[in-house]
Amino acid sequence: MREKIDTRAIGLDVGLSFTKWLTGAENLHYGLWDGLDVTAGNLHTAQAAYTDKLFKLLPKGKLRILDIGGGAGETARKLVALGHSVDIVVPSAFLASRCRENAPEATVHECMFEDLNTDEKFDLCLFSESFQYIPADIALIKAAGFLNKGGEIIISDCFRSEGFQGHAVGATVGGGHHIGAFREVLAGLPLKTISEEDITASVAPSVDLEQGFFNVVGHAVTRIDEELGKKKKKTRWFLQRALMTVMSKRKRYRLNQRLNEKTRTAAHFTANNIYLMIKLKPE
Repeated sequence: MREKIDTRAIGLDVGLSFTKWLTGAENLHYGLWDGLDVTAGNLHTAQAAYTDKLFKLLPKGKLRILDIGGGAGETARKLVALGHSVDIVVPSAFLASRCRENAPEATVHECMFEDLNTDEKFDLCLFSESFQYIPADIALIKAAGFLNKGGEIIISDCFRSEGFQGHAVGATVGGGHHIGAFREVLAGLPLKTISEEDITASVAPSVDLEQGFFNVVGHAVTRIDEELGKKKKKTRWFLQRALMTVMSKRKRYRLNQRLNEKTRTAAHFTANNIYLMIKLKPE
């Protein structure tokens, strides 16, 4: 059987490398753009502002933290620098290796959160843009089970809003659980909401910045294709055939949409998604 190319792993690797080159850190999360021009030069500042806001939700004192879906370990690194003890859960071998590199003091669990098995207890379970990838009931129940007495859960993530509507293939921006379904699950559990803040408008410009980057790449690809069409027609034909071999028609359509169109915008994100910072505590 022919093995599939792991495009997600390649995308993560390239994305992290580019972001580190641009900002000096391996962050792929949204930025907080209040008062900032939406330019690549301000991405580091916007992402730092997001992290600062997130950390203001932390309980006081030195904490034992479970960072669920900890990305490349940048958040964990900052938490350790503040004196906290951190365990990271990541399902990807590639991301686990980046976590060990970026946050060597943290303990890394290379598994899905649903499969995490540990006797350790924590003062805080943190979902920073990872909650959307786990069934809401499992995420909340399992996280609550890992808490010390008085422990808390923080969710900072994107949800599909009440106004979410169907859209063209490839136009989805944030995704996540439908906010209505999430609230139904939460209402059925012994968890109380300590705080909830809607920061959709502040993070939405990240989508325009990301799309702008892809359009720059798309412009470069288009110019190369035009030159090949004029001067290297056989080479262009061979490359097109190779692309058709490794990518389905649907994937080629989505790639073209991503590189050459502007269907993923801050306005589309705001119309279909809601980004919340939520703090919960067992009753």
